[in-house]
Amino acid sequence: MNIPQLQIQTTHGILGLQIDKPIQEIEQPIATLTQEQPAAILEMSTVRPQLSLDTTEVRADVDLKSPLRRSAENAQYGHQSVLEGIARRAQEGQQLVRIENGGNPIADIAKQNGTPPPKQMDIRFVGDRTKIQMAFQPGSLTINATPQKAINNVQINKPIHNYTQGKVTGVMEQYPSIQIDWKL
Repeated sequence: MNIPQLQIQTTHGILGLQIDKPIQEIEQPIATLTQEQPAAILEMSTVRPQLSLDTTEVRADVDLKSPLRRSAENAQYGHQSVLEGIARRAQEGQQLVRIENGGNPIADIAKQNGTPPPKQMDIRFVGDRTKIQMAFQPGSLTINATPQKAINNVQINKPIHNYTQGKVTGVMEQYPSIQIDWKL
């Protein structure tokens, strides 16, 4: 016996996707940097050292005397010579007063005055360095350095961002179908 048969034939639908990928571009520009370093402030102050030398006595030893000192020494030498002359004349007068004691005082006085005593020859070093009077005041140096802070100017640049959105489109690659058939 033949039984009627129902035949169903189906075809699946196939859905395809068309994808346009998104495009993203990011660029980061470098930061703008300005740097400056001001020079330090430098202050210097000095006190000069002082050296004073008094060579008055050494100069006097080599006969380089000031006019005031030379005139004072000449006045003292003249005063001393006058006193010595007075003493010599008084002594000669005393010798002449005692003429009765004998001898020849006039010849003795003439002999003393006519032949001076011989000069002594000796070596004398002039300019004694130990007579130099020195005074020294040391100087000083003061340095003040004031550093200056660095000047940093930084400008941050924003990133450049370009974005193209992606797209997904559905496409039917195969449409679904159903076929129904009767077979006897």
